Amino acid sequence: MTDRVRKPEWLKINIGANERYTETKQIVDSHCLHTICSSGRCPNMSECWGKGTATFMIGGDICTRSCKFCNTQTGRPQPLDSNEPIHVAESIALMKLDHVVITSVDRDDLPDLGAGHWAQTIREIKRLNPKTTIEVLIPDFQGKTELLDQVIKSHPDIISHNMETVQRISPLVRSAANYNTSLRVIEHISQNGIKSKSGIMVGLGETPLEIETLMDDLLKVGCEILTIGQYLQPSHRHYPVAEYVTPQQFAIYKKIGLKKGFNIVESAPLVRSSYHAEKHIR
Repeated sequence: MTDRVRKPEWLKINIGANERYTETKQIVDSHCLHTICSSGRCPNMSECWGKGTATFMIGGDICTRSCKFCNTQTGRPQPLDSNEPIHVAESIALMKLDHVVITSVDRDDLPDLGAGHWAQTIREIKRLNPKTTIEVLIPDFQGKTELLDQVIKSHPDIISHNMETVQRISPLVRSAANYNTSLRVIEHISQNGIKSKSGIMVGLGETPLEIETLMDDLLKVGCEILTIGQYLQPSHRHYPVAEYVTPQQFAIYKKIGLKKGFNIVESAPLVRSSYHAEKHIR
């Protein structure tokens, strides 16, 4: 049995709070609002809420895929809640968010894979929150461009789709998603004039050269923003951590990414897909 890699000091979280964070937390708790920030125990929750940013997950909490890095429940999802788009939009208004990130589980069980629900959610957010900027972190919709177009035509400010990891490791940890399909998704977003973004985890056994190759692949398809964070194993059943990448190496990845041509690179151990999302609009 392989020994577990010990978690280093730099992954300890310093919880801070300001008035806006406290106000947001009270609203979330008292109105039973669902954010992936709290349910996913994001290490950056206090920082993001304190800046008027939060992430919502739509489409239910059961995913049709079973990726080995993800802690989301897998199984047969419930039918979509037709009231969810308006409920999410109302929650954003209640929380007085300046910027919102929307993500979802994969819904391979639906004829349109959830694309229509996505588009309706974005439209409702825009209707009730015309000053709130929107980033969406979407699934691959199996690479079907007609479904991607439904999201694109609802005009979010940024569309993100995560590569998750390098090409060699992708089939080991992603149950249905495909490296090249994900690249095509990002390319289609870029070709339609919307700011494109992707995120990866490190510490799965990749090499620095493989990370550079992934950067080159993303830049070829027009990706503008890249986030890089440490993979943290959710449980003993999930894919093991191969290493805890040092803050110094994260800084090197950021420097390389910016030199190669990304407009923005967020690279640090606790970075997640929506980290500093409000800055990426600018």
